[in-house]
Amino acid sequence: PDKLIRASASDLMAGSELCPSTTVALHDGSQIPIIGLGTWSSSGREAEQAVLWAIQYGYRHIDTAHFYNNEAEVGAAIRKCGVSRDEIFVVTKLWGDAHGYEKAIAAGKESLKRLGVGYIDLFLMHDPGHKTVETWKGMTQLKENGICRSIGVSNFGVHHLEGLQKATGVLPTVNQFELSPYLQRCELVAYCQSKGIAVEGYCPLIRRQKFEDPPLVAIAAKYPGKSTAQVLLLWALQHGYITIPKSANKERIAANIDLFNFNLSKEDMETLDSLDENLKVSWDPTTSPWSP
Repeated sequence: PDKLIRASASDLMAGSELCPSTTVALHDGSQIPIIGLGTWSSSGREAEQAVLWAIQYGYRHIDTAHFYNNEAEVGAAIRKCGVSRDEIFVVTKLWGDAHGYEKAIAAGKESLKRLGVGYIDLFLMHDPGHKTVETWKGMTQLKENGICRSIGVSNFGVHHLEGLQKATGVLPTVNQFELSPYLQRCELVAYCQSKGIAVEGYCPLIRRQKFEDPPLVAIAAKYPGKSTAQVLLLWALQHGYITIPKSANKERIAANIDLFNFNLSKEDMETLDSLDENLKVSWDPTTSPWSP
């Protein structure tokens, strides 16, 4: 296996030492690979095969969720892939119907049972929802019990993070939310970074809605053999953001990790940074009320 390369955000901005096994340090001491496979909307044999292809092509971070209804298939692929379990970072998420202390503990154990991979590397609260504080306390207990090694959140806004810290004193290691050059969420990103919360973006390819956008096409044209999709993904990596492109297509899974033989120039990064238009292609619980 490749030796893990640990790079700071400033290194990543310069394109330094990026490789498929580059990791981001979490504040609890864990290391999360900076690129992973998203599995939303993949199910059954398709999900299992996508994970097997991803691991074959060098992914070492797999993202699933109870809501995706594919934890069993993801786990089956991890068990049969031929790569040591401790080399693969497995993320799953707690859905809103399991909020509350006891429900969260039960849900974490059930997710691990479905996965069948020994432990969960990172367990996320899928959205702020309700009973957030008691849910978080339950997740903290799951970590103490060894069911998961790190805990984090998804789709939390600044006010949710502030409320969680005030109520419990325990900050999440990760906040996963929709993020792209067209939806940069600068305030939320800056807050997370100021608190040592790793930023992880989903929908980095904007569901293909901007693949023909002229500024993006012009940048991709500067790098022979590279696509607008690859430019979008490398923008995230060079900012130090964890990213999880979703695909069940073998060729796209391979292309989405073929990012480590070129760097975006400072000028091109600045152009991409200028494209923010608050474009959302998924749900947005970050603006929901705080519900302790």
